[in-house]
Amino acid sequence: MRRAIAAVLLCSLSACGDSTKPNDDAPPMAEEGEELSGGETTVFDISPLAFSLAARNLDASRRDDFAIGNSAFNDNWVIAPASTTARDGLGPLFSARSCSGCHVFDGRDHAPTPGGGLGTMVLRLSVPGTDPHGGPLPDPVYGGALSPFAIPGVVAEGDASITYVEHPGSFPDGEAYSLREPVLTLVSPGYGPFAGNLLRSPRLAPVVIGLGLLEAIPDATIQALADPNDANGDGISGRVNMVWDDEAQTVKMGRIGWKANVPSLRLQTAGAFNGDIGITSSIFPTHGSTPAQAGLDTVPNGGSPELDPARLDAVVTYLRTLAVPARRDVDDPTVLAGKQAFADAGCARCHIPKLQTGASDLPELAFQTIRPFTDLLLHDMGPGLADGRPDFQATGSEWRTPPLWGIGLVSTVNRHTDFLHDGRARNFVEAILWHGGEAQAARDRFAGLAASERAALLAYLQSL
Repeated sequence: MRRAIAAVLLCSLSACGDSTKPNDDAPPMAEEGEELSGGETTVFDISPLAFSLAARNLDASRRDDFAIGNSAFNDNWVIAPASTTARDGLGPLFSARSCSGCHVFDGRDHAPTPGGGLGTMVLRLSVPGTDPHGGPLPDPVYGGALSPFAIPGVVAEGDASITYVEHPGSFPDGEAYSLREPVLTLVSPGYGPFAGNLLRSPRLAPVVIGLGLLEAIPDATIQALADPNDANGDGISGRVNMVWDDEAQTVKMGRIGWKANVPSLRLQTAGAFNGDIGITSSIFPTHGSTPAQAGLDTVPNGGSPELDPARLDAVVTYLRTLAVPARRDVDDPTVLAGKQAFADAGCARCHIPKLQTGASDLPELAFQTIRPFTDLLLHDMGPGLADGRPDFQATGSEWRTPPLWGIGLVSTVNRHTDFLHDGRARNFVEAILWHGGEAQAARDRFAGLAASERAALLAYLQSL
């Protein structure tokens, strides 16, 4: 049932518009408008600033808010009290000094250096059990995330030493590869020993383009793609994560974050300011210090709240209207062959090529045909990628299908190709080969391709 609905809604597989083939013997062809990844919002840019541009159709009345939000996203916060009262109040505990400290050029963060610390990687923490709303139960001493930095006079929570173990392998045709697995060891606890039953999940900051478009996809579209019990027997069991909305004080569909654990971009933004930079807002008015950190409540702050509502709104508008860059080489024969291989391998069953947005309070985002390559659902990715940490209805081995749009420009914007939630994959090949669970069959089909077919599929990913 799920696939039938998906086919009607999306035409995502080879018989539909995204792989136009007049007959079985004809070569695959590009669909009309296939380069417009973000619909009418799409921008045409392949420079290091490709992820930092406003939606092409953004109305002039919203460009001032976009600029203000851009500034607030990139500006470093400073320790209070300071003359720069609009952005003082850093910490007292924090992981970064600005949003762009992790989302460099609105792009993707890189993996930690072997033997180094967390850097800007966020390490989510919890202990077994759930909070009153069904979410992760924060560690009673260190809270919901480990803060490796602190302002002067305050003790940082701790850090982690990260090393990598290599797992060599080879394709059936003999081509060698190696998969690196991160090994994380907690060090320097600032407020007492770490709990023996501590659950940990390292997360890198993802690219932030097109988030407003993803938010504008109707709940019904996402729900129609779900098949929690694999009723059609295709091995794909995408599930919706129902999560708590701290602002609306109700349960909603999650769609933002590595585990779809946040229901809205506004909540994600306010949560990141609070948890990562230590900045309060109307949504999160306190720093959330634990009883072991009670003395931190007396540290000077930047006002109440430190992030005024107008600036929060501007940052949310900025993030909602960041454009997706256009695809490249959509008519290239190798790319088209890779497109067919992508569908034939089963990758498009979760990385849905084409979706439609619904109504939106921002007309620029409404009723757009977009190509994000995600279903925004949770999928079991197997033990290799499992973090063992439940997050609302997401299990310890489930992750939201990450969008692939813009993935071919990460190397240009961020000068690396560290992929997956913790950056363990150093390229497309390693990212695919780490897939397990529901994606095991697609992974195995990719591994079984001839070298030329694998190269074509990789060229297709590079074009996205």
